Amino acid sequence: MSAVTSLDLPGLPKVASGKVREIFDLGEHFLFVASDRISSFDVVLPTGIPHKGKVLTQLSKFWFDQLGVNHHLVHMDFDALPTSLHAFKEQLDGRFMVVKKLEMVPVECVVRGYLVGSGWKEYQRDGSVCGIPLPANMDQAQKIAEPIFTPAAKSKDGHDINISFETMVDMVGADLAAKLRDLSIDIYQRASEHALKQGVIIADTKFEFGMLDGNIVLGDEVLTPDSSRYWPADSYAVGSNPPSYDKQFVRDYLGTLDWDKEPPGPNLPENIVAGTTERYLECFERITGHSLL
Repeated sequence: MSAVTSLDLPGLPKVASGKVREIFDLGEHFLFVASDRISSFDVVLPTGIPHKGKVLTQLSKFWFDQLGVNHHLVHMDFDALPTSLHAFKEQLDGRFMVVKKLEMVPVECVVRGYLVGSGWKEYQRDGSVCGIPLPANMDQAQKIAEPIFTPAAKSKDGHDINISFETMVDMVGADLAAKLRDLSIDIYQRASEHALKQGVIIADTKFEFGMLDGNIVLGDEVLTPDSSRYWPADSYAVGSNPPSYDKQFVRDYLGTLDWDKEPPGPNLPENIVAGTTERYLECFERITGHSLL
């Protein structure tokens, strides 16, 4: 079981190479390929996580189908790809999406349903999350009465910077900002209801949207363990940071090392790789109700 950590497709222009995705230009559409790369503290680690890219891709497809919102996915049919790519079936199958080309909105739409992570740290200090006041005496991992929308913008170095809703309005306009806020919260709430029936809590998530022909389109990946904080409901308890299906298992290991959080990142041992793969696969299985492999 090997990990796909890099990919080039001869004759196909590579538009971008992100922390996880390789993006190629198909002409009318883009080809998104999710690798098995994993990053932590904004550093891509040298060790890949087998099957991770397939989980991100297949779980995104599940949610695109489930949510019934306007999205960028065109198809995931390998046989419909250009014949020049058919030699790359092993590297591509199950981890690619052919998607519409969008004019991306330069704001990440973050929805938080529970008080955890950086939000918990800010609340302890200021009684608010991203400047939004919350009731007094809340505890770590406590459910927020109504999900809150906390947009973020990318800085030049690729980090996300929390911004106020007012700043988002200045960036994209009041009408679009309000539509994206309401749509993000609606998607989060509907996804959370489904996940909870499957025994999983979605503590928070982030969406990326684009525009096409004047319409809002949900893009990138959606509601994956890379873009969301997933908790097993049976181990959730207020007052502590619950175990999660996301990258926290890797972060916890890295926290035991003498590493300055700067590139190059350390290699991951086999037990951490296997444990992370197991968590991604279990998340997929619990959410969708069937096994990926």
